[in-house]
Amino acid sequence: MQLLFAALHPFTSQRSFIMTPLRQRMLEDMGIRNLAENTQLSYLQQVSLYARHFERSPEALGPQEVRDYQVHLTKTRKLAPSSVSIATAALRFLYKVTLKRDWMPDDIPMPKKPFRLPVVLSPEEVAHFLACVDSLKQRTILTTAYAAGLRVSEATHLKVTDVDSQRMMLRVDQGKGSRDRYVMLSPRLLEALRSYWKIVRPKTWLFPGHIPGRPITTDAVGLACRKAQRAAGIAKPITPHSLRHAFATHLLESGTDVRRI
Repeated sequence: MQLLFAALHPFTSQRSFIMTPLRQRMLEDMGIRNLAENTQLSYLQQVSLYARHFERSPEALGPQEVRDYQVHLTKTRKLAPSSVSIATAALRFLYKVTLKRDWMPDDIPMPKKPFRLPVVLSPEEVAHFLACVDSLKQRTILTTAYAAGLRVSEATHLKVTDVDSQRMMLRVDQGKGSRDRYVMLSPRLLEALRSYWKIVRPKTWLFPGHIPGRPITTDAVGLACRKAQRAAGIAKPITPHSLRHAFATHLLESGTDVRRI
């Protein structure tokens, strides 16, 4: 049976989705609403896995199948609530927006995520961790993520022209929510960026990747982060996003106004 959504193995398969009317319509609906590219890819992937599970078109499925699939994700695959929420959001978009089904919100219930306080690194731990990053480029990008409180996707997409040393600002182009914004550029970060630039001499992207004309990937930064954590011997979980949490916490502890943070 040929599904309206072809299955795609997460992040590894080189096969593309079969272009079908339903997939095309959902893609157009997401584009009209200016959903982020990663969100669009995630939603398409989740709907494909859903269709593959039942081996039927999503158009032929209803609230009972959605419920059964959520039970499957929770009980059989034992996914975390956050992962089930991603699948649920994709199905809500498909049925509410693209297929325009007149269902009640409880027909596709959203799992409640448990609230957990993040494990925050101390300033000393951050300094020790960054010192263990063996690549200059990776150390500078992780330093930038911490010192400016950037998401890893924002740090990887910085351009040389985004560094405004006159106003002591970094321009973040199309960050989360497709919004441009400026963030603080501290003198120490500016010094680190200048030292990095003198050695690497990037032209367009501040942190270029291996593919000409493209920035470094977030996966490459994540790999460097894990490698540095092992070298640092820090038991706390460390991800690029951990540095963003540490940035906000350290500012708060230093007396910075919470509205400014």
